[in-house]
Amino acid sequence: MSTTVTVRLEDEVKDRLDRLAASTQRSKSFLAAEAIREFVENNEWQIAEIQAALGEADAGDFASDAELASLATKWSVNAG
Repeated sequence: MSTTVTVRLEDEVKDRLDRLAASTQRSKSFLAAEAIREFVENNEWQIAEIQAALGEADAGDFASDAELASLATKWSVNAG
């Protein structure tokens, strides 16, 4: 199922969307829906990861000094 949404675009963005639709042989609606879907998925993922990290921080789940030193040693050896 789908629904209709009205979006206001700057003239330049609309012109670019027109050109993209023509060059990809896709409708402007398809391209806009795909862009919105990807934007929503990316932001949902990012917010979920931030919330998980905040939960870990609130629980005091941090790397130990030894773990950090081990990572620093690993990366300094691989980088050189």
